[in-house]
Amino acid sequence: MNLFINDKPTRIIKYHDSLLDTPPYDAVLNAPAEVMKVSMLQGNVLVVNASSALIHKLFTLLRDKKLKRLVAITFAVRNKKETVRGVKANFRIIKAAGGLVLKDDRVLVMYRLGKWDLPKGKLEKNEKAREAAVREVEEECNIGVALDYKLCSTWHTYSQNGSRILKQTKWYAMTCLDDSRMQPQVAEDIEQLVWMSREEVQVALYNTYASIRHVFDTFYAKQKTPSNDE
Repeated sequence: MNLFINDKPTRIIKYHDSLLDTPPYDAVLNAPAEVMKVSMLQGNVLVVNASSALIHKLFTLLRDKKLKRLVAITFAVRNKKETVRGVKANFRIIKAAGGLVLKDDRVLVMYRLGKWDLPKGKLEKNEKAREAAVREVEEECNIGVALDYKLCSTWHTYSQNGSRILKQTKWYAMTCLDDSRMQPQVAEDIEQLVWMSREEVQVALYNTYASIRHVFDTFYAKQKTPSNDE
């Protein structure tokens, strides 16, 4: 589960003994044996044997405080499926989808609200994620695309009207079919649409969200090892 809280990468993975010998964790915390303190959350942190209740407590801490010294946090649990289910139970789930569009070795990136971003949006009633991803890209960029394969899913949390929201976004790689009328959807606060080379993307990623960096990392990894993961 690739989750982003206050732009901090937050993962829930299945525990295995070799994790303790795997860099690059700056700190390894044993949840039952240690009292969790904010001062411990520095760098890339691994928390082992955390309960769903503790994970939710730390999620709240991540959401409410800007932990500037924390780079990322990973929770290694014995029963990943049960833990994820317990975490989700504390939120209202919203589903969304988006796309990374490729044209002649360049990818389409948008500038919105002061950061480089990718087109995405919420699913409409009875709409499938693949359909929503294509629709959102075509609406926000005014281009024609063909969907290729699923890249990954990201999750992030926020509050809305007093409700705690957990938003899942499914990301898809796409090919541009027609960009002759390409223009940003101003109603969605999109200022620019730019076709970028990989080198240009690397610069743009200094001013983006952690979740978007994850999508690009996944995309470029799949370029090295092609996959048709649906």
